[in-house]
Amino acid sequence: MPRGIRGRRPPRPDRKPGRRTVERYVRDQIRRPRPDLAGRLADAVRARWQPRIREQVRRQAATTTGLVIDTRARLGYTAPIGSTDQDRIRHLTVALPPQHSARLFDAQEAGASDRELQQIAAEALREVYFQDGGRRAGSLEEVRFTDVEHLDFEL
Repeated sequence: MPRGIRGRRPPRPDRKPGRRTVERYVRDQIRRPRPDLAGRLADAVRARWQPRIREQVRRQAATTTGLVIDTRARLGYTAPIGSTDQDRIRHLTVALPPQHSARLFDAQEAGASDRELQQIAAEALREVYFQDGGRRAGSLEEVRFTDVEHLDFEL
């Protein structure tokens, strides 16, 4: 067997790079990997590091920073007779405190449906936006959150 061919099989495209190869790439010891290896390395780094970063950001949002909810939806509420509780389209951008963020994350991890998550978001909006933390609209009972055009959460 010729000397240049021995031990030089082409890598299988479905094979993942080794742990040490990924660590060398992350530490910038491998500066320009082969094109076929570069794509597999990028996938391996994302798979390895993304879950840790996501978990850290979720934990921080649930304990200290909270979430920002941006929505355009039809919002109405149930209130005593004599108040204007008519549903209307509103565009809201509201910072939710950490306790509401924690409720949303816990429900999502428990496998809650979109409707259940919308209900939790509606309760959070009732408390934070409509009632302003208990300073106004104390008799407000329920917030209806329907016809959602968009609903975005930012950390």
